Amino acid sequence: MVLLRAATIVIIGLLSYLVYSYVVLPYSAKWRALYGSEVYPEGYSIRGIDVSHHQGLIDWEKLSRSTIGDEPICFVFVKATEGKNHLDEYFNENFYQAREYGLLRGAYHYFKPRVPAAEQADHFLKQVHLEEGDLPPVLDIEETGGLTPEQLRSASLVWLRKVEERYHVPPVIYTNYKFKQDYLSTSEFDRYPYWIAHYYVKKLAYKGKWRFWQHTDCGRLDGIREKVDFNIYNGSMYELKRLCLESDE
Repeated sequence: MVLLRAATIVIIGLLSYLVYSYVVLPYSAKWRALYGSEVYPEGYSIRGIDVSHHQGLIDWEKLSRSTIGDEPICFVFVKATEGKNHLDEYFNENFYQAREYGLLRGAYHYFKPRVPAAEQADHFLKQVHLEEGDLPPVLDIEETGGLTPEQLRSASLVWLRKVEERYHVPPVIYTNYKFKQDYLSTSEFDRYPYWIAHYYVKKLAYKGKWRFWQHTDCGRLDGIREKVDFNIYNGSMYELKRLCLESDE
């Protein structure tokens, strides 16, 4: 009996160690975020969010008074389009309200690799009318659609170049570090500002240039019932405003 108890204690202890090492520890940062204990990246004061229909109907008055950590919300990216015929159901409301409440605003397109890129760009440009003072347009690219790296690069460049021709600024590319490294790391993409998605870490492993960092998808704010993505800008407010669209005149 003594040996059986001792063996049981050893097994329980071993299982507890394995659970902590492989389940608790790797996801502890995410769990902190889920329960409102998010640790924000240090050294950055310009904070923002990105929203879509997933956040539902937003109370922009409440949201405009919310803070991320101790900092006010300065900017918001709004999902606009996807593929060649989808418009986010809350885009127009969110895009209008963001400016009404004094936030720098931008719009993004979710890229579908197997849909002709030129048609996707036309759809975005038809639905989204950026103005002076808005952030550059954004290409959200997260899937390959079975394309080769060369095909994916070629397709994404069609969208980027067509939209840049309209707005005269290089669009922002949003994707995670591994996707950028595997598919969008060739020299022709160096000129496009990078918005990196990398959650629950205090520092980025990415060594290249980047402008925005989406550091959690578990944020909570007054005015938004659902979880929301939190972002930071890598630079000063002066630099952020310089990034925005200028008058065509």
